[in-house]
Parts: sequence; structure tokens; C-alpha cells
Amino acid sequence: MVVNKGQKDTDVSRRTSEMPRRGLVGWFDAVRANQAGRLTLRIVVGVLGAILVGGGLLLVPLPGPGWLIVFAGLALLATEFAWAAHVLQFGRRTLESWTGWLMRQGWTVRVLVSAITLAFAGIIAYFMVRLTIGIDMVQEFRHFIESP
Repeated sequence: MVVNKGQKDTDVSRRTSEMPRRGLVGWFDAVRANQAGRLTLRIVVGVLGAILVGGGLLLVPLPGPGWLIVFAGLALLATEFAWAAHVLQFGRRTLESWTGWLMRQGWTVRVLVSAITLAFAGIIAYFMVRLTIGIDMVQEFRHFIESP
């Protein structure tokens, strides 16, 4: 029997596509194998992703990984929802265009943007400490400087 090269390639690709996937992707495929699993997975991913995105948005004004948590939540949601994949792609494009613009600027603009960012983070940290712990850092700093 003579087998041409094209036929052999399709046989190999058919066999590899029929092989079960392993790891987390294989587990997701097994859960999605029936309707109840698909629905349960969508609900769990939706709830966890919404918690991550909501919590990340609450953390955005604070110093820390707020945007990273938002993008992680969107990445989780994108595993089950097409709209989340579109929002995630929009966020990536926006972040890339912002960083590209910033890198094209001179060092003075970069320093100014960094100073504004640090000042904003410092102001938010000051108010968070004052409102949560009740310590006025400016007053404490003045007291520290004035004491012998």
C-alpha cells in the first residue's frame, strides 16, 4: 500500500487531535463535557472573576497591585466569556499604547509623570492611614522633627 505524504500528515494530526489533553486544560475540557459541568463552570468562573475584578477596582487608587488584580480577573473571565476577552484585549492595547507613548517622551516628561504618580500614591496612603488607623502622619512627622 502506497501512502502519500499528505495522507500521512492528516493521519498524524487526526491522532493527536483525538488524544486527551492533560493538566488544567484537560480538566476544564472534562468539566465542559456535559451541560451541568459547563453551567457550573461558567457560574464559578463568573463569580470568582467578578470578585477579582471588583476587588481590583477597589484597590486601584491604593498603592499596590490593583490593576494587576483587575487583569487577572478579566483573564479568568475570558476563559468562559467572549465579552471579557474583548475587554481584556482592549485593556492590553490601551496599556501598550500608553507605555509606548511614555517611552517616546523625553526624560522630563517621564520624571514628571513618575512624580505625579508618586505624589498621588502618597496622598492616598496618607489618607488611608489617617482614616483606618487614626494616625496623622504629617503631625507625627512635625512632632519628630521638633523633638530634641
